[in-house]
Amino acid sequence: QVQLVESGGGLVQAGGSLRLSCAASGRTFSMGWFRQIPGKEREFVASITWPGGTYYPDSVKGRFTISRDNAKNTVYLQMNSLKPEDTAVYYCAAGAGSTRARDYNYWGQGTQVTVSS
Repeated sequence: QVQLVESGGGLVQAGGSLRLSCAASGRTFSMGWFRQIPGKEREFVASITWPGGTYYPDSVKGRFTISRDNAKNTVYLQMNSLKPEDTAVYYCAAGAGSTRARDYNYWGQGTQVTVSS
C-alpha cells in the first residue's frame, strides 16, 4: 500500500505559476498527475517513469513540467503560464504511467488549484 500526499495548490492569477508536490510513502515506478472539475471525468495532465521519461497532453505541453526526486519519493508538477481553464482539483497517482486514470492504483487526496482571470 502506497500513500500519496499532495501539497502546493492555491489561488493564482492568470499567467502565474504554482508548484505542486506529491510525497509517496514508498517507492513507486510511474507517477502521474490528473485534474478534475465537478461533473467531468478525471483528465490526464502529466506522467513520469522511474528513470524520468515524461509525457504530456497538448493542453499543458510547454507550460507544465513533471519531475521527481527518487531519493525523497516525491513528484513535482511545475505549472507556468496558468490559465483560468487550468482551475481544478489536482491529484497525483501511482501506477502504470499511462494516460488513463484506471491504470493507476494509488491516489492522493487532491489539492485545489484556482486560476483567476
